[in-house]
Amino acid sequence: MPMPWFLLSLALGRSPVVLSLERLEGLQDAARCSPGLSCHLWDGDVVCLPGSIVSAPGPVLVPTSLQTELVRRCYQETDCDLCVRVAVHLAVHGHWEKPEDEEKLGRAADPEPEEPRNASLQAQVVLSFQAYPTARCVLLEVQVPAALVQPGQSVGSVVFDCFEAALGTEVQIWSYTQPRYQKELNLTRQLPDCRGLEVQDSIQSCRALPWLSVTADGDNVHLVLDVSEEQSFGLSLYWNQVQGPVKPWWHRNLVWPLEPDSVRTSICPFTEDPRAHRNLWRAARLQLLPPRGWRLDAPCSLHAQATLCWQAPGRGPCQPLVPPLPRENVTVNMALEFPLLKGHPNLCVQVSSWEKLQLQECLWADSLGPLKDDMLLVEARGPQDNRSFCALEPSGCTPLLSRASTRAARLGEQLLQDLHSGQCLQLWDDDLGALWACPMDKYIHQRWVLVWLACLLFAAALFLLFLLKKDHVKGWLRLLKEDIRAGAAARGRAALLLYSADDAGFERLVGALASALCQVPLRVAVDLWSRRELSAQGPLAWFHAQRRRTVQEGGLVVLIFSPGAVALCREWLQDAGPAPGAHGPHDAFAASLSCVLPDFLQGRAPGRYVGAYFDGLLHADAVPALFRAVPVFPLPSQLPAFLGSLQGPRGPRLGERAEQVARALQPALDSCLRPPGTAGMGRGMGPEAGDRT
Repeated sequence: MPMPWFLLSLALGRSPVVLSLERLEGLQDAARCSPGLSCHLWDGDVVCLPGSIVSAPGPVLVPTSLQTELVRRCYQETDCDLCVRVAVHLAVHGHWEKPEDEEKLGRAADPEPEEPRNASLQAQVVLSFQAYPTARCVLLEVQVPAALVQPGQSVGSVVFDCFEAALGTEVQIWSYTQPRYQKELNLTRQLPDCRGLEVQDSIQSCRALPWLSVTADGDNVHLVLDVSEEQSFGLSLYWNQVQGPVKPWWHRNLVWPLEPDSVRTSICPFTEDPRAHRNLWRAARLQLLPPRGWRLDAPCSLHAQATLCWQAPGRGPCQPLVPPLPRENVTVNMALEFPLLKGHPNLCVQVSSWEKLQLQECLWADSLGPLKDDMLLVEARGPQDNRSFCALEPSGCTPLLSRASTRAARLGEQLLQDLHSGQCLQLWDDDLGALWACPMDKYIHQRWVLVWLACLLFAAALFLLFLLKKDHVKGWLRLLKEDIRAGAAARGRAALLLYSADDAGFERLVGALASALCQVPLRVAVDLWSRRELSAQGPLAWFHAQRRRTVQEGGLVVLIFSPGAVALCREWLQDAGPAPGAHGPHDAFAASLSCVLPDFLQGRAPGRYVGAYFDGLLHADAVPALFRAVPVFPLPSQLPAFLGSLQGPRGPRLGERAEQVARALQPALDSCLRPPGTAGMGRGMGPEAGDRT
């Protein structure tokens, strides 16, 4: 079967080229030289004894470089072994010594001294070869005629055929002369296996080895073995983990090899597969280790870097604190220490891989409460105790005593006074600077005092108007009362709907439920109404912002279970295989599981989450047991209880509202329950289903 390109590149390296090898006949080793040289191969192997380096008495031959080539040594037409051909390049080293009587007489040397007429050079070149379990040494005698002897010049090469070696092994080759005039040359090579050579029909070990082909179709991976009935082989699927202890549950031996030391080959087909990397990051978790430690839990090693960031209340992005804090490489499943003096709910951890944000978690938000409206001050220290301060804002770090039109610039002097009076919390301290968190509550209260004063003046004016025009004001008050009720409806309790987009009919059903809940009244957030934000931020960042805002405002996250959602949950819990089908770029449910599951596993879900499913589309027993820690309501049969859970204990009576929601849901639910092909064209979801920004 054809092998995928990425598998072939893993087998051969960067250049996926299959090699065709020269064929040598016979069992005898041989040697040959460059034109003009003469050489002789000693019979049998010799003992490898390099000895010590000695001084050259004059010009000598020395090896300068080694080259290797793979060939086949064949005994019969289909019975060959892999063999390594070695070429040794030689050069002349050293010069002729000057005659002693010429030096004594003090005569000037001839610029072209006459060298001996019969000054041919002869050398014994040793080749040492090691490849487990083979070790050999051969001796080559090489003679160079006087016409080719030029000090410092190359004279040619001698080629040895050949050293036998096993496929896929590492070979080491040394070369030196006897006696030895310089450090020996050495060369290390990794030989290819059967997949990189056109030898499967001539080398017996390649014919005995099954050929593997790995293909991926969506989330399903197929492993195909091309093996004949006469072959006996072993297949082992294992988790190649670099760091940490071996995890035996990732290892499964399908067939044990019948030979004690059989030829083996291995492939890692998913090393460069982006889907495998996405699945790996989905399984990664950030965990806080009190008081200031943390850990990235992952099933295997990851290339990742982590940094701290400051998350201000609202929808703004988390601002990295680099500099002044450093960006650190992450070792998975190992406890790491924050360079902090104190924790703060606004401090979050960002983990990125290859410049792409993969995880972000505000680890202190659960233990220290929700995000605070504090201002982060960055102190920079220079020589001679010079200090400067700036405030971290969405536009950057604003100097406190600048004329910028930002909140930090307007309150610069007050913030410096708070810092010097000890009202700010020091989070980090270093020789080069420090970080301070200064509360802003009192400045917000000062602004509200002016607002309340204006409201009182406005109320007094209204009362005076009421006294002057009583009858006209009554009608106006009735209209005002209706407006207030409408405003209260718009400010109902927050609800974030999470669902799996199984098909278009199910999306229409969720849209109908969201539109009906807005009339309860509830403030509903659902990805159907936030396509622009999803495209700009990505599903993971969008869900982080919506979940944080919903929890901070005392709302609930509603998990709507469907067959697709249940399959995704089981995939993440590793109870079943991957869910069939691909998920779209706006599927917030798949992205949200990385944060939803830790809440349920650590017991933080009650009071924050509720579950729901639609009658006729899913059975109650299909909901995974982990999610039954919170109430799970079938709809529309338990709509009153479901709406009461969303409204809270102080909500109004919902009998009439429940009937209205049930009537709104029934057409969309009936459309989902009809057999395929019998339902008509679905109606639109109204203006509420548009892009709400």
